[in-house]
Amino acid sequence: MNKQLVITYAAVILLTLFGLLLIKELNISYPLTITTSSRSSELSVVGEGKVEVVPDTVTIEAGVSINLAPSVEEAQKQVDAINNKIIAQMKELGLESKDIKTSNYSINPSYDYNKGNVINGYNAYASTTIKTSKTELAPQIVSRATAAGANQINGVQYSVKDPAKFREGARKKAIENAKEQAQKLSQELGIKLGKITNIVESTPYDNSPVYYKTAAAEAGGGAGGPDIEPGSQEISSVVTLYFATR
Repeated sequence: MNKQLVITYAAVILLTLFGLLLIKELNISYPLTITTSSRSSELSVVGEGKVEVVPDTVTIEAGVSINLAPSVEEAQKQVDAINNKIIAQMKELGLESKDIKTSNYSINPSYDYNKGNVINGYNAYASTTIKTSKTELAPQIVSRATAAGANQINGVQYSVKDPAKFREGARKKAIENAKEQAQKLSQELGIKLGKITNIVESTPYDNSPVYYKTAAAEAGGGAGGPDIEPGSQEISSVVTLYFATR
């Protein structure tokens, strides 16, 4: 056998034995991983900021359902008549055509399964979605829709049309919050803060619309409509600041 190859085998065996002895003597758990960090001289701190915003948009869906009409034509006639009345009432309130949209429309046969899948009538459904910045009209929209014949109000949804313009305020609060925490941590750890080396912003998914489920039976309460308030919404920002330390 080649002399150099024998020496190489011997060296590998000796190194392996030495490694196992070292692990045993120092009580090191296996496997042993040694890592280094390029951010070892940095401190990262997370800050959060929030602002309260009054919603500026309301969306309401008014639906009408017709059951067991004797024919397709009759089902369509009945649902169209009521749907057209709802649209007319919205325009009387001063809403424009762009604020009103027919969002669902269907006509389907109804079957009597006890008589061998025999068609016993036709069901029709139509819904109109009203979306407007005139949030103060929400109670009247609901009241007028039900008075026109809507038998379903599928939620009243308040939202902020442009949350981005409010997020700047939340971001500023988040940065200030992160800086305050960094100062406290640096004092507790006995380190000095340097410049901010990086900033990362994440936006929580907490700016969702506010929904108010309104039953059709409750919707017609009085000439002014039911009590519906927009309340307020939270717009949040979360930032991570990286500080150089010394």
